Amino acid sequence: MIFHTFGEKTDKTVIFIHGMLTPWQIWNDAIVHFSRQYHIIVPELDAHTEETVSSFETVEKEAESIREYVMENFGGKVFMVCGLSMGGRIAATFAGLPDIHTDNLVLDGAPLIRMPQIVVSMIKKNYISLIRRSQKRDPKVMESFKKSFLPEKYLDNYLKIADNMEEVSIGNIMDSVFTGFEFKKYDETCRILCMHGTKGNEAVSKKGAVRMKEVNPQTTINCYEGYAHAQLACFESEKWIEEVEKWLRI
Repeated sequence: MIFHTFGEKTDKTVIFIHGMLTPWQIWNDAIVHFSRQYHIIVPELDAHTEETVSSFETVEKEAESIREYVMENFGGKVFMVCGLSMGGRIAATFAGLPDIHTDNLVLDGAPLIRMPQIVVSMIKKNYISLIRRSQKRDPKVMESFKKSFLPEKYLDNYLKIADNMEEVSIGNIMDSVFTGFEFKKYDETCRILCMHGTKGNEAVSKKGAVRMKEVNPQTTINCYEGYAHAQLACFESEKWIEEVEKWLRI
């Protein structure tokens, strides 16, 4: 794992955690905006390092690596941690670790619900196929990328990730992310925002958000009608920033 930092270290700490097969640069607009007031930490997660090969083992190990960094440098205090998709799963795990105090937890499309093994196996095969085809620069994959996955400006970053991605990491990610999140009651001072769309697999994110609010009543749920998974954060980053800022002011 590699940590990218921005802003003044003396300011309050904000962490942005990217999703699976998503480069850390997906947070560029959020970094520019929030670094004016906060110290920003953006982990480049294992198996997503662009310059070197690294391996993903478990969500828990990723969360622990972030915890160690925050404990060493900031005494465990975090103003806000934001996680996108798989990053939301990691963020939710991180916020519940010992000695970590998080004021605000933002989960966008977080997969917090256990998935049937047969479904996990199918998703795993699809991702392995996607990576293989990406490594070969399959024209159909390249075209599909900018239409439905990420903005075209992140294509080069994605391909660096794909070229370094090992199949074992894909399997570990799927097995770890979809085992189901152990919902726990956070400190009442930890405000939570769950964001999700309504299209495709966002039903999983919705169920996780509802369950989070049942366990932690201080949770706010924002549903974006007609939006696909991670669409707001990836394709409408300025609106995502506005939504988060609006919630912080409540």
